[in-house]
Amino acid sequence: MNASDHAAIDSTAHNAAYLACSGVGRVAVLHANLTAPALVAHAIRRGEGRLSADGALMVQTGVHTGRSVADKFVVDEPATTKAIWWGKVNQKLSSSHFATLKGRVQAYLQDREIFSQDLFAGADPENRIRVRLITTNAWQALFARNMFIRPKTSELAGFAPDYVILHAPDFEADPAIDGVRSSTAIALSFAERKIVIAGTQYAGEIKKSIFTVMNWMLPERGVLPMHCSANIGRNDDVALFFGLSGTGKTTLSSDPERRLIGDDEHGWGQGGIFNFEGGCYAKVIDLSAEAEPEIFAASHRFGTVLENVVADPRGVVDLADRTLTENTRSCYPIEFIPNVEPSGRGGRPKHVVMLTADAFGVLPPLAKLTPAQAMYHFLSGYTAKVAGTEKGLGREPQATFSTCFGAPFLPREPRVYGELLAKLIAEHNVSCWLVNTGWSGGAYGTGKRMPIAHTRALLNAALSGALDGAGFHPDPAFGLMIPDAVAGVPGTLLNPRQAWADQAAYDRQAAELIGRFEANFASFADGVDADIRNAAIRSAA
Repeated sequence: MNASDHAAIDSTAHNAAYLACSGVGRVAVLHANLTAPALVAHAIRRGEGRLSADGALMVQTGVHTGRSVADKFVVDEPATTKAIWWGKVNQKLSSSHFATLKGRVQAYLQDREIFSQDLFAGADPENRIRVRLITTNAWQALFARNMFIRPKTSELAGFAPDYVILHAPDFEADPAIDGVRSSTAIALSFAERKIVIAGTQYAGEIKKSIFTVMNWMLPERGVLPMHCSANIGRNDDVALFFGLSGTGKTTLSSDPERRLIGDDEHGWGQGGIFNFEGGCYAKVIDLSAEAEPEIFAASHRFGTVLENVVADPRGVVDLADRTLTENTRSCYPIEFIPNVEPSGRGGRPKHVVMLTADAFGVLPPLAKLTPAQAMYHFLSGYTAKVAGTEKGLGREPQATFSTCFGAPFLPREPRVYGELLAKLIAEHNVSCWLVNTGWSGGAYGTGKRMPIAHTRALLNAALSGALDGAGFHPDPAFGLMIPDAVAGVPGTLLNPRQAWADQAAYDRQAAELIGRFEANFASFADGVDADIRNAAIRSAA
């Protein structure tokens, strides 16, 4: 037996031990914890994507250009079934069906070229989980490496994962055999601590599956998991930005005057806040170097993954091209943003900002909220989709309500998260704000999108304390307190009704949106305190 034979035996034994937690018996080749350059090289070799002119890895995700919400399942297990918020968000999958699906995916992964990554979720060592991704594609391994927290080399020795992701994007589930809805399945078992993702190339499923795990784990520790971005000012004042996709979480938290903690997922405990991730996943449709220079620069460099972004034959990207999807994405390590908080942690928040992109054009661009109003808007989770952003939308804006600004990722009932937020806001005397990054002077198609320069001026005034002691007056339609004046922002923009040429049309549009708020609130009104019910948006009649 020569030295090469010994190496082969050692490698095989090592691989078997490494893969034992995944249930995958053997693989053809295992690429464990490769760095970005190696993963990019493998992705190019395998034809998974191509390089942009600036060196980013460009990939396409096929039919799935977003999350497949209807194909997400949670395994119904005795130890957890009573605590799970069952319904459209968390569909039940029996333990036997999960065993079948998992077994078929494990068999599929055998004897293939496999890419794995060992990563952390949670910048707070006391509230983190260790994640092992097992996937068939180099680019999705790079996505995960960019997205999560990369352990130091010393931390990889003896790395024992808390959760294992079995990722088989080209495997098609069978509803008749696996008990799922289609050929796509995202199935999570809290008892086995395993996640199976099959039948979708969209890498966001990897990210949000682990977010769901954090939303399950942390409340029992008294820590609030949040779908929000966060940054920190020069005086170590922390601000949180809640909002659904397209409302500006990533854009507004990437502020040259404030250090970025993270752009999407955080935890808030007694010691302060911490990022769950080590990267950013920015929506880049119509991204410009002028309006968002940090994100633009990060999206034009080696190591970044561009999903469904279109480029010419020379690799010059066109960030306005919607040929593949409106949901074009850029995934990069957080250190690609120049002004970051390297620890991924901050103290107790001083400000909570609720973001909405109101396509009806009737909400004010900035309003100060009482704690009860903040809870109402947190539980409402309002924004509006517009024609062109998703298939099937007509000419009129479509109101969207997602409780806690993240209903698809909540394994527990919303009241669990709402009660934690209310407690933290009260304990730490947090200032709360509503910011509308949507339309002004008319609805989508008539009015104009709120200029980002004005939104930043409003936020700077709120976060800097410039509005402390300033005059406010009530908005007659929604009962929100609007500042009398903000430096650098036209007065007509502050009062949305005044920005409309046809103010009677404003009144009709405002009444329509108020009705939608009322209808949504009816679904959870019985489960909240009287002060939140009193703070609800309702018709004057």
